[in-house]
Amino acid sequence: MGLLAVCNAYTMRVCLNLAVTQMVNNTKSELEKFDPDACPDESQILNGTVALKPHAIFDWSESTQGLILSGFYYGYAITHVPGGYLAEKYGGKWTLGIGLLSTAIFTLMTPVVVKAGGATWLFILRILQGMGEGPTMPALMIVLARWVPPHERSRQGAVVFGGAQIGNIFGSFMSGVLMAGGGDWANVFYFFGCFGILWFIFWSIFCYSTPNTHPFISDEELKYLNETVTSADMTSVRDPVPWKAIVRSVPVWALLFAAVGHDWGYYTMVTDLPKYMTDVLKFNIATTGTLTAIPYLAMWISAFFFGWVCDICVKRNWHSIRTGRIIHTTIAATGPAICIILASYAGCDRFAAVGYFIASMALMGGFYSGMKVNALDLAPNYAGSLTAMINGTSTISGIITPYLIGLLTPDSTLVQWRVAFWVCFAVLVGTNVIYCIWADGKQQWWDDVRQYGYPTGWKHGPLKMADSDTEKNKKKEAEGTAL
Repeated sequence: MGLLAVCNAYTMRVCLNLAVTQMVNNTKSELEKFDPDACPDESQILNGTVALKPHAIFDWSESTQGLILSGFYYGYAITHVPGGYLAEKYGGKWTLGIGLLSTAIFTLMTPVVVKAGGATWLFILRILQGMGEGPTMPALMIVLARWVPPHERSRQGAVVFGGAQIGNIFGSFMSGVLMAGGGDWANVFYFFGCFGILWFIFWSIFCYSTPNTHPFISDEELKYLNETVTSADMTSVRDPVPWKAIVRSVPVWALLFAAVGHDWGYYTMVTDLPKYMTDVLKFNIATTGTLTAIPYLAMWISAFFFGWVCDICVKRNWHSIRTGRIIHTTIAATGPAICIILASYAGCDRFAAVGYFIASMALMGGFYSGMKVNALDLAPNYAGSLTAMINGTSTISGIITPYLIGLLTPDSTLVQWRVAFWVCFAVLVGTNVIYCIWADGKQQWWDDVRQYGYPTGWKHGPLKMADSDTEKNKKKEAEGTAL
């Protein structure tokens, strides 16, 4: 159900990315659109005809489309931290469920809203959709922190968060099918909105926030989880989130940089790959839907492989958790960075370009067993709040990239897209270097509530002091120079 939650979140998030290619009727003259490096249209190659867009009723520029596509991430960033707080206070079940239900309802409303209010109303609606999905990752992190033992986190994380790729695959493929042959783009929003509501019904019935609140769990499993999962039985204790210690933590900053880099590359692919397929490589909408789905299928499959490898290596002490996170994060950053540059220089060689995109997303599958589950390593007790801070801040990539690419590609030419891909390369590689230097794989001192507790007067989180340090501080207090 966690996998399907992420799947739903991503289908509702990305369906506009493909639908917008059939919503917009570009009115530029052939002279204005002339590009000496332009690829031949697929429909002309196959049957000598030009593909029509019977339902393209809007005239939006590339920058306007980029702004609309980025609107989701404004709302997504706003509700991350509140979502993490609510999940830690009231449990992940309803925080996640109600958030995704609201997004499903807004998705159903999309065709009516955009026809009534145009780009402005659609931008506002996308912000509201993002606000509904903001709690998704923090709430899921809380649920995983309560249910999954440390030595299974890479594998379980790959399963659950691999739902993102299932969502991208399903969303891209079904969008292409629903709009093929002149199909109305409104059907895309009706379909995925209903799918989200159906998921909510099953989630409400079968899933619970913690093992101790689950009415059907066996005594054996409950005992095992309470013994192996640090936060499995923390159903009543709600310590203050040590924000001051978190923002001073170097491994947290390293994780944040890695998240910004990954999201920059990932959102570039998720948001703009359909436009590249349609505008540059000139595939028709049905082919675009299928070919856009294949890279995410590769990423989903590779995520399981990387997760299995990482768990095996950690369990057998072939390398530390920190080393495993660095290795897989590096694979997921530098590999895609190189592949998207190669794709841009493949020109109109469609098979080569699509092959490079598939390879880039397959390598990005290492992200789930790398930095994605690193928040569970650093702070299992505050996984929701930490994930909210990391994801909420890194969402700035989702806000910037669609609009920036719209500005960099006003005519959507191959040369303009190449510049956009070089920017993506620089961000991916640069942030990965920072992560490699300062990442950590151990539980941080400010998270270990059970062992360290809260010293008297400490308001920002748990703190461990050696006896000698305590005596020194008492002496300094007497002298009026306490730190």
